[in-house]
Amino acid sequence: MADEITTTAAAAPSERSSERPSGPRGPRPGGPGGPGGPGGPGGRKFFRRKKVCKFCTEKIDAISYRDVRLLQGFVAERGKIVPRRLTGVCTTHQRKLSAAIKQARNIALLPFAARY
Repeated sequence: MADEITTTAAAAPSERSSERPSGPRGPRPGGPGGPGGPGGPGGRKFFRRKKVCKFCTEKIDAISYRDVRLLQGFVAERGKIVPRRLTGVCTTHQRKLSAAIKQARNIALLPFAARY
């Protein structure tokens, strides 16, 4: 009789884990790889347009460090240079842009960091 109690107690935790397949609430409908794909139900709510380089569309070759108003659009509120995945600027223009921002910072046209 003591043997029966130990076997049922040992089997109980393994049975509990098989009852809940994924997480405490069960499987999520429309998750990643689910029905409908990435754009279907449960996916993105809106269509995100591909970002196009502002400098390429306006055919701006030289990015001047003196053009503070232009450079401020690519510097975050805290003073960090915004990455190209957020701005949509191409690689060559992002390099020129970051060099111009750094140059403008060195001659005090742009702040290095935000004031608190």
